[in-house]
Amino acid sequence: MTAHPLQPVGLKSQSVNFRALPPLSLYIHIPWCMRKCPYCDFNSHEARNAVPEEAYVAALIRDLELALPQIWGRPVYTVFIGGGTPSLLSAEAVEKILSAVRTLLPLDLNAEITLEANPGTVEAERFAGYRTAGVNRLSLGIQSFNDEHLQALGRIHDAAEAKRAIEIAQQHFDNVNLDLMYGLPGQILQQAEQDVRTALAFAPQHLSCYHLTIEPNTLFAHRPPQLPDDDASHAMQQRIEQLLEEHGYLHYETSAFARPKKQARHNLNYWKFGDYLGIGAGAHGKLSFPDRVLRQMRHKQPQAYLDAVAKDAPVQSEHELDRSDLAFEFMMNALRLNRGFDETLFEERTSLPLLLIRRELKEAERRGFLERKAGRIAPTELGQRFLNDLLQIFLATEDQVPHTVPKP
Repeated sequence: MTAHPLQPVGLKSQSVNFRALPPLSLYIHIPWCMRKCPYCDFNSHEARNAVPEEAYVAALIRDLELALPQIWGRPVYTVFIGGGTPSLLSAEAVEKILSAVRTLLPLDLNAEITLEANPGTVEAERFAGYRTAGVNRLSLGIQSFNDEHLQALGRIHDAAEAKRAIEIAQQHFDNVNLDLMYGLPGQILQQAEQDVRTALAFAPQHLSCYHLTIEPNTLFAHRPPQLPDDDASHAMQQRIEQLLEEHGYLHYETSAFARPKKQARHNLNYWKFGDYLGIGAGAHGKLSFPDRVLRQMRHKQPQAYLDAVAKDAPVQSEHELDRSDLAFEFMMNALRLNRGFDETLFEERTSLPLLLIRRELKEAERRGFLERKAGRIAPTELGQRFLNDLLQIFLATEDQVPHTVPKP
């Protein structure tokens, strides 16, 4: 992986020297799914044959062992098992993974441990086993409760299976996230609202409401569906935000809504530019050291990853972030938080003084995208709506801002 070509402006040479390292999370990637959705740009591969569960779990554990020298002694506060479809793994496999995590790492006693799951009878029957294994937060990829929209998205479940999966999940978990999407092919405002109302009937602790975007290298990019126009999508977004606010959900990040004290702690660590070790095929990571910050990527193809781990070399590429990378990546993440961030957090997570981007901050304020008060920097409502335009201020080029949003 090469350094990002987009660079913030106005940064002079400044050494990296952390007083304290950021909080550390662990991301575990499961690369298989039953069917590749036409909108998905994550590293997922259709499981045409049986998933090599035993070999992959052994590889994950070895990957973690090999990474220990880079994170030695650092407590881990959250674990996220994502994909792909992690619920393709048996409960026994998940238990073996988490047992190794507890053995090898100083896992916080109150760690948030999330597993992504897709609705469907086979996966739903495993929920009790996942809870016993130590998972304490389940994230369900619902996307919609409308069968026509689910078919358009290439999902393998229908609305009835989605509802049943939620019911089973809530029998075993007291912290459940539901993923929904809006701006879907042929969708109208009333249908987007009905999806949210159906989700609210289950009173989940957390809701993620994403606007469907066409990503490069997806089937939708090659065969674009007819999507609602920008005005229609914005109306959906406004109605969703209004409805969730009326039901007591805090809109704390661009696409995330939570009951009080139920924000996704793993994703908050991303947004606040914390560290995370990523293991598994194609997993990305960001690791800080007293004098540098590294970005890493594991081998992407599942078999290539298994072969690389067998040679004790799971990392395909890594590079050190320079000062420009650090400043821009911090802003790209932190400005997704609706309440923004404390000014002191910038220096804590980048080791750089905030004054290095004072010109860009003033320009963002002048254009009405940012506000600064009481030691906080936060996007305005205008800045939230035009987040890419806000981020462009911190770049020296007019290229498109990259889409790098971690899953909740």
